[in-house]
Amino acid sequence: MHQSVARQTGYLPGDPEYRKLSVALFAAGLATFALLYSTQPLLPQLVDAFHVSPSQSAFSVSFATFGLGLALLVAGPASEVLGRTNLMRWSVAATTGFALLSAFAPTWHTLLALRGLQGIAMAGLPAVAMAYLREEVHQDSHARASGLYIAGTAVGGMAGRLIAGGLSDLGGWRFATGGIAAVGVLCAAVVWLLLPASCNFRPNPARRRRDLFSVQVLKDPALLALYGIAATAVGAFVAVYNGAVFRLSGSPYQLSAGAAGLVFCVYLLGSAGSATAGTLADRYGRRAVVPIGCLITLAGVAITLAAPLPLIVLGLAVMTAGFFAVHGVASGWVPARAHASGVGTGQASSMYLFSFYLGSSVFGGLAGTAWSRAEWAGVAAEAGALFVVTFILAVLLKNVPSKVQN
Repeated sequence: MHQSVARQTGYLPGDPEYRKLSVALFAAGLATFALLYSTQPLLPQLVDAFHVSPSQSAFSVSFATFGLGLALLVAGPASEVLGRTNLMRWSVAATTGFALLSAFAPTWHTLLALRGLQGIAMAGLPAVAMAYLREEVHQDSHARASGLYIAGTAVGGMAGRLIAGGLSDLGGWRFATGGIAAVGVLCAAVVWLLLPASCNFRPNPARRRRDLFSVQVLKDPALLALYGIAATAVGAFVAVYNGAVFRLSGSPYQLSAGAAGLVFCVYLLGSAGSATAGTLADRYGRRAVVPIGCLITLAGVAITLAAPLPLIVLGLAVMTAGFFAVHGVASGWVPARAHASGVGTGQASSMYLFSFYLGSSVFGGLAGTAWSRAEWAGVAAEAGALFVVTFILAVLLKNVPSKVQN
């Protein structure tokens, strides 16, 4: 009965299949982003274990994000032909498998290779999740369901860092990597058991060439603005957290790595911000919610300029809530806009996420230069400028002709 309803209108909150879908995608997002960032708190231990430099140890993160970014360009368009559900299931399972193997990596280069493969395997989930939600969830609940998925990614980003850091204190980096992989196994089981099969997806092999190589995703001004929002917002977000590590470990705070890492607990507010923004977008429209989220991020950055530690943490919390509100709504907006424009939703989602990880790599990396030149004032200036660009793009979206309810 519920599959019949899904074929006609999509699942609604209260439907058993909607609840299963929400739990499965929350678990999938949690596992994927916990595993993606799990080596970040382990970098000092990797330096000692493999006798590499601190800059080389960071490759354990960048190899995964680089592999993810590249694979996104293929995974989304391929899903237009191959389907959504199986790709997501196998993505979470393969990601977890490579994480387990990483715990036993005998050499540094083996670990990097496994992290790169892990990033490639991860792409099947984020590239497809939003397109799957657009097809299987009722239009009136798209933003809410997208917000719940992004909430899972926020919790995962926090949990990966916190759990890995704690486990490494107990048994070293291999124990921590294996522990995070165990979390991934549990989440993968949830995804395989609960994720409903696609009801509204229809593969069309005759459209293979157009779906895989179409340039239409680069011609719609609204989609281009959304890609820009992805790159600038996450670039500012990563820059702030990269700079915060230097600030909190230095004078006058002198926090240990473990204590400084607790700041990632504010990711919980990101989860709440994403889910709340999704609900508000369903009620008031995406065009109204995204600019407000941008203003919240700017307010958070401004608060971090204060010296007292509680205000710094407050500023990070406010910025995190605003960022995930923007990202949660914008990422759900992409497939809706693409569908209305006659563009492959999987490919559009892939381009959004490719922009997301490109912005993270480029602008997040510039935080070190900003810190060297002007310490926290330089980092805040970089982040503030990027968030201003995000806000301008969000405002410009108000003037783009609407093709969907947004």
